[in-house]
Amino acid sequence: MHCDGTNAVVALFNTVRMRSEYPAKVLLAWGEAIGGHAPLRDWLMAHGYPELGIFTFALRNKQDARKWLMANGHPHLMAVITGIEGDTNALDWLERNGFNVLKQVALTGDGDKEAFEWLLRHGHRELAMIGTRMHRVKSDMDDAYGDIHKFAQE
Repeated sequence: MHCDGTNAVVALFNTVRMRSEYPAKVLLAWGEAIGGHAPLRDWLMAHGYPELGIFTFALRNKQDARKWLMANGHPHLMAVITGIEGDTNALDWLERNGFNVLKQVALTGDGDKEAFEWLLRHGHRELAMIGTRMHRVKSDMDDAYGDIHKFAQE
């Protein structure tokens, strides 16, 4: 569904265990939280969207956050993360379980330009941008992992 403004609602997930829609402002906040905006991450967690806030920690390889997503009915969010990390089984799982849009988000998060274009063509501009943010975070993490000076700071 194309999002055209303030009151638009974007379909994101299609499962009984998970909310099926997020307001556009929540998706925008999630994108900013993924990019490192801690106050928006905290807002998501305090205002009924803990899975999106915790996702930002899981994306950064925090094991307790990854476990929380799995234990609290959000395996599709974990599949997005592991799909970004190159797990083809996670991508297949997303597709088999009706999460093709999230599969495209994961592929975008892994730098796949065709997946990004697919999201745009199918009216998922916000998710295309979120996937791009995820890719930036993972790329920055990969760069930091290769920089010996980063380890001294942690």
